[in-house]
Amino acid sequence: MRGIADTGFLVAFLNRKDRFHRWAMEIVQEVEVPLLTCEPVLAEAAYHVQSSSHVLSLIDSGLIQLQFDLATAFPRVKLLATRYSDRNPDLADLCLVCMSEDFPRHEVVTVDSDFQIYRRWEREVIPTRRPI
Repeated sequence: MRGIADTGFLVAFLNRKDRFHRWAMEIVQEVEVPLLTCEPVLAEAAYHVQSSSHVLSLIDSGLIQLQFDLATAFPRVKLLATRYSDRNPDLADLCLVCMSEDFPRHEVVTVDSDFQIYRRWEREVIPTRRPI
């Protein structure tokens, strides 16, 4: 499986006390690395685990790779922000919706149920991998 990493997955992977840590460890055994992600996800994860260096080490280890340019995708992100304004989406989620459009064969690896609501290309369900 190829994947796009969301914040909750990274936090669960890095934090042994997280309730989804075991699930995150299992996912790492299943995925084709690197998992793709974006800067807003890294910023959120660093905030939650209170360590930028731990999050950045995931890039050094090859587990994740930055693969998004907000400057280029800005018009699409802005459109999604308007479309989903009733859900008050965070920037990371909007960027991941765009990444799902750019990498349609990748699943979004997340603990977040919002990806059941968001749609890529306006109508298509975004494939996700979530804990049961």
